[in-house]
Parts: sequence; structure tokens; C-alpha cells
Amino acid sequence: MKKSGYKDEGQFTQTARPLLLILSGPSGVGKDAVLSRIKGLDTPLEQVVTVTTRPKRPGEKDNTDYHFVSDAEFHRMKQAGSLLEWAKVYGNWYGVPREPMKRALAEGKDAITRVDIQGAATIKKVLPEAVFIFLMPPSMAELATRLEGRNTETASDLSLRLKTAEEEIRKLPMFDYVVINRQGQINRVVADIKAIIAAEKLRVTPREYNL
Repeated sequence: MKKSGYKDEGQFTQTARPLLLILSGPSGVGKDAVLSRIKGLDTPLEQVVTVTTRPKRPGEKDNTDYHFVSDAEFHRMKQAGSLLEWAKVYGNWYGVPREPMKRALAEGKDAITRVDIQGAATIKKVLPEAVFIFLMPPSMAELATRLEGRNTETASDLSLRLKTAEEEIRKLPMFDYVVINRQGQINRVVADIKAIIAAEKLRVTPREYNL
């Protein structure tokens, strides 16, 4: 039986354990923008930066937006067991480093990382007690507009991403929470994530992780 998050020593004392949050959603939904806003607010939430082999986009910074590595380095990390999960998405490798996640939880910090739907499914098998949040576009039309606005995909790539997004949205039942990212309302998204964290801290049976 799992231990309750409350201790009875003559008084009731609530013991909130650190959380591991997995933020996922279709390409172009705004995962990076949401995490950037959270980091900019100086919240006590440790961001675990994803490792990737894809090239940097304009304005991205190494070790801030992603850890950009070569294919050889990525596969070395896989072989060494340094990645909690990994997947090849649109021709590039992505993975979540294990050690920063373990360190954050050991220090009593809540940790958040962003992954694609495939990566979320893998983590679900390894760490089913993580908090899984699906970032949803308000509509497929809005998602198409955002992808077009990035100017990083060809017409065929854009069509593939939209088709993939439709398939990914069908995986919604795998997640614990859904947050809609409406245009110009990123602060609302951050507030919703904070509300999820607050609710999770009040669980009678805290989540436990085995990394």
C-alpha cells in the first residue's frame, strides 16, 4: 500500500512530494513557447531540456531550448543509458536525459519536460506515475496557421504534420490533463499548469517515481 501524503503526529501535516510533469502535444501547438514563459516567470519548476539531433532554428539557444548534439553523440547517450526515452520524429532524434530529472526530484524540485506523443507513450510505460499534460490547439485550422507562420516546413512537410497531429489528438485518453493553448492566451496556459500542480500537491496518495 502506498503511503499517504499526510503525517499524523498529534496534528495533520501535509507533505507535498516533488512532481514530474510531461508536457506533450502536436507539432506547432506551442510547447516551447509555454516552457519559455514558465521559465521567464522564475517559477520553482525545473525544466529538463530535451536532447535532439535536429538543427537549431533561428533564435534558439543550445542548452536552453534543446541540447543540440550530433547523431554519434545521441547514440552514445542511448548506449550509456543516459536517456529516459528517445524517438525519431520527422527525421531527427529526440530524447529526455535521465540524470537532470533524477537530480531535480532528489532535490525536492518539481520537474517538467516536453516530448512528442511517441515519447510520452514511452515514458508512460516507464514512469506511469508522472503527470501527463496534453497541450491542445483550439482547432486544426489554428494549428495549420501556426505551422505556416513558422516558415520552417515545405508544403508536403506541413501536410504530414497536420495529418500526424490528427492522429496524435486521438491519443488524448493516455493523458491526465488537457490544456488548450489559444492564440494570445499563453498566460492562461501557464495558470492552468500551475493549477494542475496545485491540485496534484493535494493528492491523498502522492505520486512516486522510480528513475
